[in-house]
Amino acid sequence: VDGAQFNLGLMYSNGHGVPQDYSQAAIWYRKAAEQGYAAAQYDLGVLYLFGTGVPVDYAQGIKWFPKAAEQGHPSAQTDLAHFYLTGEYVPQDYALAVSWYRKAAERGNPDGQAALASLYEDGTGVPQNYSEAYFWTSLAAANPELAGTYRFLSEEHAKDRDRIASHLTSKELLQVQERARKWFEAHPAKPQ
Repeated sequence: VDGAQFNLGLMYSNGHGVPQDYSQAAIWYRKAAEQGYAAAQYDLGVLYLFGTGVPVDYAQGIKWFPKAAEQGHPSAQTDLAHFYLTGEYVPQDYALAVSWYRKAAERGNPDGQAALASLYEDGTGVPQNYSEAYFWTSLAAANPELAGTYRFLSEEHAKDRDRIASHLTSKELLQVQERARKWFEAHPAKPQ
């Protein structure tokens, strides 16, 4: 039932088969969100943050992101991490930012992987560690989610990876490349 409610919310949000109506989308997203449907929780949170179909309500909006993130919704995880990193909508907390980016990265999300790499490269919220930065940016650069339309992001991540490599010894580079190879073996690409 919650999936059907979410899909009806999507139809209203996108104007597919019904007139576009964000307030109706919010109603159906809420029904699904209250039943624990992660995508509905995320989309409802976004509607409240931007005041789309509902009045702007940051507290109501931000309340839904952790619920979706806890269930592994990748955009909720990376957005929540960003909020904690910047202090937008929530008190700034680097440890929580790192934690949410890591959860997204470990699930194979390229945005989480690239953001976590950046934190390690800069030493933000974690000790600076070029091996970790190289590892995560290598995963982001080779992430199959970035094929096709988003290929340019993969190329940018590859440039970042190559820049970070200059901070590593040959031995460190080989070790982290082997770690990345093992990660890909353990996490084969899913068909698109």
